[in-house]
Amino acid sequence: MRDLIELTDVEEPAWPLLSEAISNSRVSMDVLPVDPEQARGSLLQLQATARSWLGSFVLNCGGVLLDSGWLRIYGSPDDDAPPGTPSFAEVNDLPERFDPAWRPEGGGLVIAHDVLGGVFVVNGPDPAQANRPGGPGEVLYFAPDSLRWDALGVGHEDWLNWLLDEGGIEQFYDTLRWPGWRAETGPMPGSHGITFDPVLWTAANRRDLPAARRRAVHMSDLMDLHRSTGLELDKIDPGFLGNFDY
Repeated sequence: MRDLIELTDVEEPAWPLLSEAISNSRVSMDVLPVDPEQARGSLLQLQATARSWLGSFVLNCGGVLLDSGWLRIYGSPDDDAPPGTPSFAEVNDLPERFDPAWRPEGGGLVIAHDVLGGVFVVNGPDPAQANRPGGPGEVLYFAPDSLRWDALGVGHEDWLNWLLDEGGIEQFYDTLRWPGWRAETGPMPGSHGITFDPVLWTAANRRDLPAARRRAVHMSDLMDLHRSTGLELDKIDPGFLGNFDY
């Protein structure tokens, strides 16, 4: 186990490049202020260094609400963050005090959610043991319109750069947005997402997404719905999708 100094006092820390990528991005976003104490505790528990983009993001950033709050990328927010904004520590159920025996539930780390209940995860060292696709360190997406994991073929650094590149997020969600979506997602707290009737994974919804009835629900209810339905349809438990019971 490495102590905090070993994790933070590194050559070529990622934050200067990461911060520049955020500053230069033309995607609309809110960058949240960081709580240094929480950030250091999360980094110590992760045993990630500030040289990695994931470790550097958790250490230096309170999180990013991307594209009018459509996507929430988790960091270490302070008390000035918008109400209901989860932290990386809360979503991944990190222990309040350092625990050398702790391991991520599901074998990976939740790094972001979108308002539809889609989940981005960084794979752990043995994805197959967790019944997940992709290789170690690869970013996966749990798609709310299929209730299955998709391997994206990139690690955390390339994933974040892709999201910050204008057009990346628009292309990814092209078939899952409706007229006026910004007006609905912008005011929504980070603790809530959108559910549809007909639900997203049905043919009826895909035929006419704008006509579907929508309402805001707590993310814990949305995650429970996705996990239970995925298990019912495929007989495979998608596993941990993030903790919102805090």
